[in-house]
Amino acid sequence: MQTVIGGLSLLFVAGYVLIALEHFLRVNKSASALLTGVFCWGLLFLVFPQHRQELMGELSAHLADIAGIVFFVLCAMAIVQIIQVHRGFLFVARWLSRYQRASLIGVVVLLTFLLSAVIDNLTTALVMVALLRGLIPEQAQLRKLVAGLIVIAANAGGAWSPIGDVTTTMLWIGGHIHAGAIVRELFLPAFVSAMVPLLVLLPWLRFELPALAPSFLAPEPYAGLVFSLGIAGLLSVPVFHTVTGLPPVFGAFLAVGVLWSVTELLHRRSPDHSHLRVHVALQRVDVSTVLFFVGILLAVDALQTGHVLAHVAQWLDQLLPRREMAVTFLGLISAVVDNVPLTAACMKMYSAYPPDHWLWFLLAYAVGTGGSILVIGSAAGVAVMNIERLEFFWYLGRIAPIALLGYGAGIACFLALQALGW
Repeated sequence: MQTVIGGLSLLFVAGYVLIALEHFLRVNKSASALLTGVFCWGLLFLVFPQHRQELMGELSAHLADIAGIVFFVLCAMAIVQIIQVHRGFLFVARWLSRYQRASLIGVVVLLTFLLSAVIDNLTTALVMVALLRGLIPEQAQLRKLVAGLIVIAANAGGAWSPIGDVTTTMLWIGGHIHAGAIVRELFLPAFVSAMVPLLVLLPWLRFELPALAPSFLAPEPYAGLVFSLGIAGLLSVPVFHTVTGLPPVFGAFLAVGVLWSVTELLHRRSPDHSHLRVHVALQRVDVSTVLFFVGILLAVDALQTGHVLAHVAQWLDQLLPRREMAVTFLGLISAVVDNVPLTAACMKMYSAYPPDHWLWFLLAYAVGTGGSILVIGSAAGVAVMNIERLEFFWYLGRIAPIALLGYGAGIACFLALQALGW
């Protein structure tokens, strides 16, 4: 058994190194993740041929769980792409352009925090940075600082919603948390983690803002309706799950089906609107990201079946005996380690904990907001880094300290609320 544990650990570490070196090796991380998942399960089947029937049963159960997560993420991505092709987010830009210079940054950060709870934090960060470039196009250095705040707010906003980040979605669909409970438990800690960095930087930002110069394209036909339906569809998913008891992915299917039907009816007689049809928007969905989730989740499930995660949990217990310290440490690790495999591993490591236990909420907060500490620690950070040319060491010197301060403040807020029995 020790040989199997060592082999699985070696395969997973090798796969993760390939994922981390994606840009250097020029090999897409999705390919590395899929290979890692296949090789891990292949090792189990080859080493234990006498247990193949049991292994096949476990693999089938894992595939069913993975399918629920993947289809949910795919539906959410499809809804966001339908809104984007209609330029529905331009309504947000026009609303922002009404604010005075002194309050604009605060409104941008607050809106990012709230919007990322509905659409994923990566898309929110991209949308808000694009809007920021239209609002203050001539101030590149100022935009970099605000872009750092957007990354922090987007990751914090995704942490308190079951549909705001793939990690919270994994915990929700996995039955470890309930939608209403995570909002109740994490809204205030996440809000603190986003607002503390803003309050630290705001005195340095508010007097540097130039006169606003918004320059936006016009929305496509029916953009307002599509935007409203898309956001309402995403918000209705937890409600649909609570009312019907069906898995959350069925609520996502319903939202996509309604939006798809409405847009087809709206554009069916307009040849000039063919680029707004859903089948065109679906071509822009990042399928490689979905396959990355599949590969990572397969690999982590293999580690669980091979008892690797049980050994890791025991090691963590010896190193950090208090669970609060261990989860806080995992959040710091998420600044370096991708939070999808980290969350997947923790779900298996701590599977003995009941639903809505405080550990699951602290884990959702930690892995969601800890990625803001380094610019490479989250998908939102990497995307903004490419758009605004944020250098790693620039972010490390100017944004990382306040992100760490916000992370610690949110942890303290969460623990204080738990102590008070809130």
